[in-house]
Amino acid sequence: MNLFRHRLSGLPARLPALVLLCAAAGCSSADDSASAAVPSPTAKTVKLCRNLDRALPSKVDGQSRRDPEPASALTAGWGDPAIILRCGVERPPKMVDPEVAQGRDADAVAGGVNGVDWLMEKRDGGGYRFTTASRSAYVEVTVPEGVDSSSVLIDLASGIKEAVPVGIAD
Repeated sequence: MNLFRHRLSGLPARLPALVLLCAAAGCSSADDSASAAVPSPTAKTVKLCRNLDRALPSKVDGQSRRDPEPASALTAGWGDPAIILRCGVERPPKMVDPEVAQGRDADAVAGGVNGVDWLMEKRDGGGYRFTTASRSAYVEVTVPEGVDSSSVLIDLASGIKEAVPVGIAD
């Protein structure tokens, strides 16, 4: 007797019940959760990012924390549309661009907020991407169009200063 065939033979009869159960339990791929690619940093950076995850505020720009999928200590989110933080990202190419360093790139600007230095890049779809500079790990924050970027950076500054020391990222 073929056990594999026997076990599969009852599956078509159970499929409608499985679909109904999944729908009732909320097993939907089209939910309203934000998503973010999880970075793959070094072990040293992962430790810093986990410390940052614990130091992050519960609210940013008045929005409650609502982490993106997939769940990770390297990502965090607030609000809808989501403000997304990713820790342990690669150094952005514009960070070493001489046009940015000399202030001649209109789409990227360097500056500091509450003791944290940032590279600010205007996103094609609207909003901005900020990446920390002069820290032991690169932390990226995407801010949707219409959200007060300065408020976001002010709210995140103390956690970043506490968890990610000044230094040069790997």
